[in-house]
Amino acid sequence: MKADGLDGRDGRDGLDGLRARVRKVRRRLAREGPPRTRDREADFETVTVPERDCDRLRDLLISEGAQTVVEVGLAYASSALAIGEALVTAGRTRPRHVIIDPFQERDWSNVGWELLCSAGLDSIASLMLAPSSIALPQLLVEGLVADAAFVDGSHRFHEVFVDLYFLRKIVRPGGLIVLDDALVPSVRAAVRYYERNLRWTVLSDAFPGEALTQHAVDRLSEKETRCKALRLPDPAFEPPFEEFRA
Repeated sequence: MKADGLDGRDGRDGLDGLRARVRKVRRRLAREGPPRTRDREADFETVTVPERDCDRLRDLLISEGAQTVVEVGLAYASSALAIGEALVTAGRTRPRHVIIDPFQERDWSNVGWELLCSAGLDSIASLMLAPSSIALPQLLVEGLVADAAFVDGSHRFHEVFVDLYFLRKIVRPGGLIVLDDALVPSVRAAVRYYERNLRWTVLSDAFPGEALTQHAVDRLSEKETRCKALRLPDPAFEPPFEEFRA
């Protein structure tokens, strides 16, 4: 599924109108939930990124002036709508949002993509239905350079690690990588390698939260944050293999 681009939009549906449209869909989704969900109890509430964190993600990308963002995982599109709002607010000439979700058709019945389309964001977004381990190398070969990435795909350690491996080659030096569910042990362990060995630095004020007990990690309460933003080094950095830090 490919974006059509913003060129040629009529005056009534320019960037201001598009922003208003996106905000309307975001508010409705947060208030009413998606038009359909998987047959699991409280699936939307469990899976989707909370509205407060979506707002923080939007504001972070706006402050960065992001023009191109890669997102791993679409599901119900809460984060994708926030990213789309950021891209059409930042004022760049050719915003681009590349989304990877191999399960959007099969498991989610395209509900997330349909919400993006209803907000008019299919004009800047494209959806890749391949696994991220295949889609990200493809984007790398194509020469895509992104300003930021948002990762909310598989939470298996090895798959998170591979996502981050390719994203550090796609996201420009000094760019951002943001992760959802960063407190999950498998995700946290994968991220920790890049912090310790590749000089990724945490933006502690991007998603402010409280000190968490293990019980809180397991139960993410309303006052706690689950997202983590990291800045890549500039210039890019490759450590000698002898300096590996476990």
